[in-house]
Amino acid sequence: MLNDILAPGLKLVVCGTAAGEVSASRGEYYAGPGNKFWSVLFDVGLTPRRLESYEFKELLAFGIGLTDVVKDQSGSDASIDFGLSDPGSFRDKIQQFSPAVLAFNGKKAAQVFLGRHRVVYGLQSERVGETRLFVAPSTSRAANGYWNAEIWSELAKLTRKVAT
Repeated sequence: MLNDILAPGLKLVVCGTAAGEVSASRGEYYAGPGNKFWSVLFDVGLTPRRLESYEFKELLAFGIGLTDVVKDQSGSDASIDFGLSDPGSFRDKIQQFSPAVLAFNGKKAAQVFLGRHRVVYGLQSERVGETRLFVAPSTSRAANGYWNAEIWSELAKLTRKVAT
């Protein structure tokens, strides 16, 4: 649905599950009403100002990329057929670009990629090549009940540490 925003040597790539309906219709990452993504990036210090969803390509200038584990479907997690995902191709893509950190925006994206149901927030023991894996609470309005900004702060600290 949305083109990847990737380049070699990024400090961080944020990976969602799939584009939501609003994001897919606008062609912009994290464009849905109530999604905290853009304010969170600024609040934890990953961007010097709060970007708007239409500015998503500007993240590359800050060493940040964007992708999703499911690229050919859009909607809520409940409407996505995860059996059609291709974790092997996704892994190849991450190995090709080799960011310092791959952060999953929500547990579902991590579960799909890692192939297991039990996933905890924070730094994971697995890696993709040299890329560290991190799971953060979803910034989606639909996931407000699981929100924890401190984990996003941990992600920002890790990103700064491994990018220096």
